[in-house]
Amino acid sequence: MKKTFKGGIHPPDSKDLSRYCPIRALENLPGQISVLMSQHIGAICKPVVKKRQEVEKGQLIGNSEAFVSANVHSPVSGTVKDINLRSHPVLGRVQAVVIEPSEQSPEAPPEQSRFANFTEDDYSAEQINQSIAEAGIVGMGGAGFPTGVKVGPNPKMPKETMILNACECEPYITCDYRVMLEWTDQLIAGIKLLRKASGCKKCYIGIENNKPEAVKLLREKTEGEENIELSVLETKYPQGGERQLVNSVLGKVIPTGKIPPMAGVMVCNVATAAAAAEAVCDSAPLTHRTVTVTGKGIQTPANLYVPAGTPVQHLIEQCGGLTEDAVKVVLGGPMTGFSVGELQTPTTKTTGCVLCLTKEEIGEAKYLFKKTPCIRCGRCLSVCPETLNPTKIAHAVKADRLDLAEKHNISACMECGSCSYICPANIEVTGYIKTGKIRIARANKDMPA
Repeated sequence: MKKTFKGGIHPPDSKDLSRYCPIRALENLPGQISVLMSQHIGAICKPVVKKRQEVEKGQLIGNSEAFVSANVHSPVSGTVKDINLRSHPVLGRVQAVVIEPSEQSPEAPPEQSRFANFTEDDYSAEQINQSIAEAGIVGMGGAGFPTGVKVGPNPKMPKETMILNACECEPYITCDYRVMLEWTDQLIAGIKLLRKASGCKKCYIGIENNKPEAVKLLREKTEGEENIELSVLETKYPQGGERQLVNSVLGKVIPTGKIPPMAGVMVCNVATAAAAAEAVCDSAPLTHRTVTVTGKGIQTPANLYVPAGTPVQHLIEQCGGLTEDAVKVVLGGPMTGFSVGELQTPTTKTTGCVLCLTKEEIGEAKYLFKKTPCIRCGRCLSVCPETLNPTKIAHAVKADRLDLAEKHNISACMECGSCSYICPANIEVTGYIKTGKIRIARANKDMPA
């Protein structure tokens, strides 16, 4: 029986552009690093440093007293040049601590030999939880939920099963794939630490079958591990969605409006687990991550080890610059990413990809926005992984009937983009749904308590 979920699509994965590019350090650091105070879901941090102050690599520069938040640390040693608003890929503009590095030697990817004989018995669950929270670890698959909150004990929602999300189902992106191949021991150490900290009895590694090299290596590394099991899944987008992954691996259906922890399941991303190992074993805060720079619009695709706060422009320069036919730069993948209007936009803890697209890759019709009226074909219904009716939701938003959009469960949409991808009329269905969500949120914010 195939391990998968109902719905979904099969877009070209385009991963060969960067699949074989080993993780490497930057050739040099940018003149300024702009560390955003919001790199996570939850309360925005407040700077705890001042202008002209000298900071050290790994120093705490932003925090919040809110329960759902994540500490922010400096990825470099240097001088705080300013504290001002900078471009944010989702929130528009957010306060940032702008640091001028005191040296130009970029940090190298973590050394791996120390994880070869790792044992989680050296650490208590309390120690692990504290280290993860202090290090500012967040979900690095894109959501950015604070890992300290997710992993910590919750008597109301006890965790029984952990799933490591190793699908990396979004086209083009290969940063997690390279982590699985190059940082395998560190990844396994992170899995063991997260499982112990959360109290989960077992961990399943959910990985798509289009990554045979990683499957083989992870199988070898987990052989004899009673609490870790590899679950090889059908390659399909969005296999890496939390609710879809739980369904594919465990056969459990998470009801609409519910989340995996309500079913006793905790889902963590590959990069998150690797970062947790560094936080616990080395007391290292989350300041760097692997970023895939790819697309036919970049001269030399690469997987780079990047300090959070690096301008997108600098990463493009590190890869030889844009090609002449590049027309769009996206933070994230082509399905769920955000177009960048300003190349000085800084990367964050959740930036897994800088995608440089050509007109050919976007598609002639999509690029020219040649839309036609909806032909009621129903394809968007057949591919929706949440079994919604995307067309009805989009039409409700267009008609300014937000009450109808809510009736059709707009909040349950995961914004995967499958409906827009499959639409023969080239309608940006997901775009209408995103707009509707924003308008509903604004309306609710204005409502009296």
